[in-house]
Formats: sequence, structure tokens, C-alpha cells
Amino acid sequence: MNPLIKDQIHILVVDDEESIVEFIKMGLEDDGFIVHTAFDGYEAISLAKQLNPNIIILDIMLPGINGYEVCSEIKKWVNTSIIMLTAKDDIDDRVKGLDLGADDYMIKPFSFKELLARINARLRNNLPELNDVMSIGSFYLNDKAHEIYFKNNLLELSPTEYNLLKYLLFNNGLVLSKPTILEKVWGFDFNGDVNIVEVYIRYLRDKIGDNEHNIIRTIRGVGYKVVI
Repeated sequence: MNPLIKDQIHILVVDDEESIVEFIKMGLEDDGFIVHTAFDGYEAISLAKQLNPNIIILDIMLPGINGYEVCSEIKKWVNTSIIMLTAKDDIDDRVKGLDLGADDYMIKPFSFKELLARINARLRNNLPELNDVMSIGSFYLNDKAHEIYFKNNLLELSPTEYNLLKYLLFNNGLVLSKPTILEKVWGFDFNGDVNIVEVYIRYLRDKIGDNEHNIIRTIRGVGYKVVI
């Protein structure tokens, strides 16, 4: 299995507010990333040079040396993506950060879900191989090899089963209707019975041992939802 998954991605979180650092750190570690922290600009520059992190989440209002200066200095030495955080919703502030090399910008307060989406977007741009290899809960997907592992066991899947499980995993947490699944997996020109989706859901449940339907859940009258 290709080891290039989230547990090899290093993220540096820089903020002088300990509660914000801990909030971000806990969420990112729960999602599988390796997280480092710094509470002032000088420490951030030093750690960035040592660690060469894939992503830096950088607050602007830092003691000693502000985030703009930190961003400018880090970009001279480290090839990384910087997402800047600020309490100021001002166009000039955002433009200044981007002009100094920041890759993205978020206004406090922010949702962790949005921050995670922005991190993943930066990673997809910088590490396109992550689009082919990813870890989702207990599942590991290697799209180039057309393989899906569950709890470190390779699943024996037909092409249709593979495409269906992949689609469900990519939409983890979302309710998907049978017609939507049919169109995305079988194609819009499929003329068979919509209940073929139900048949293949049963095949997948059998192969992952989901006897209680805790992973692939049926949402009555709507469709299915994967919960990982």
C-alpha cells in the first residue's frame, strides 16, 4: 500500500491564543494529520525551517513579529502553503497577506469544517497523488491500483462494487438517493431497475461485515448514507 496518506502530512499551527491552537490541533489530529504548534512569530519561523511542513495555519496578530512578516520570511526559505487567520474582515488586509505569499485567508471566527476543506484543497493542489490515495476512517483507497482496504484487509470487489463503494466513501456523511447513486455509478443512460442499487449495497455490506448496517445506513424513503 502507498504510505502517502494523512499520517505523513505535517501541519504547523501558529497562534498566540492557546485555546485556538488546541481547538485546531485536536481536530486535525483526529483527522489523522501530524500537528506542530507555535505561539509567536519567531518560534514559527524556526519550526518552519526545521520541519518543512506541508501546511502552515498562521494568525496575523502575533506578539513580537506579526503574521505578515512571518509569512514573508517563511516563504523565502520553505516551500509550503500558508493559510492566514485574522479577526479583521478587511480587503486590504487580505490582499496584503496574499501579496506576501499567503495561499489562503480565513476570518475568525471560522468553522473547523471549512478550515479542513481549505487544507485539503491546498494539499490536492500541492500533492496531486493524494487524490489517488487516501484514508477514510477504517477504509484505505488506492484509486490507481483500483483497490479498497477495510481494516487493513483488501476487499475483493467487482468494478461496479468498487465504483459504488468509492462514491459512498467520497460522500461520507451525506444522504444519497437511489437515482443519484444510479446516475453517478451506473451512468445516466442506464435503463435497468433502480433497485439494482439495493442489491449492490447488500453485496458491499456482506463484504465489509456490516451486518447491523452501522456503516452503510439506509435512510428510509430517501436512500443511503455512509457513516465513518
